[in-house]
Amino acid sequence: MLLLIDAGNTRIKWGIPQLATALTNTLPDWLAMDSVAHTEIATLAERWHQYPVTRVLVSNVAGEGVKAQLNDILVRIFPALQPYWLASQAELAGLQNHYRHPQQLGCDRFISAIAAHYLYPQQNLIVATCGTATTVDAVSVDGVFTGGMILPGLKLMAESLARNTAQLPQVAESIRVHQPFADNTDQAIVSGCIHAQTGAITLAYQAFAEEQKTAVTCLISGGAAPYLLPHLDFDCQHIPNLVLTGLYVVAQSSPS
Repeated sequence: MLLLIDAGNTRIKWGIPQLATALTNTLPDWLAMDSVAHTEIATLAERWHQYPVTRVLVSNVAGEGVKAQLNDILVRIFPALQPYWLASQAELAGLQNHYRHPQQLGCDRFISAIAAHYLYPQQNLIVATCGTATTVDAVSVDGVFTGGMILPGLKLMAESLARNTAQLPQVAESIRVHQPFADNTDQAIVSGCIHAQTGAITLAYQAFAEEQKTAVTCLISGGAAPYLLPHLDFDCQHIPNLVLTGLYVVAQSSPS
């Protein structure tokens, strides 16, 4: 049984997939899945110990402190296991990493790109992950991660202007993409933040399509994705838990 862990900047997500006999370019079936805030990390031991886990794969972008806490929990409840802390590399699970220094690519971006190429093989892809930061990355039809962009996430942008962030989801849903000019400051801030996010995704989508001279498929994931989707004027596939799916692909591609 696999335990897959995505330690992000805000939350720690985890999942236990129903293992398939072969990879089928579809989302895994999950036996269990949940997430906790960093302040709740100690509760994970109670949640995980009930499962007969035989392998653990982890993506961690939350820093050494979170890594140490997770490692202590894993060693305590699964003493016979050695967790695999996935790091970006030049090639893995069918994806080539063409970052100038491959190991410097955030492992969450790398794993999300692996998942995207697995789910949509033989397609040019824009992969937008919208969490604490928003990343917008390009993956070519032949499975090459070509690069991308990083910008502050939707909530972080709004918080930098310090108005009405507690009501961000409700306000975000009220802004329509063809009416960007709000008549009050709170909505003007949210409109600006939303259009900065969707503008970056749209620019990447159009630029990659022009570069590749063919159609591009856009995937979007992350906590802010539902608030941005209504404001994108082209089809974008919403794929929750893209990092966990990528970890599943890596595990299935390397069974030992």
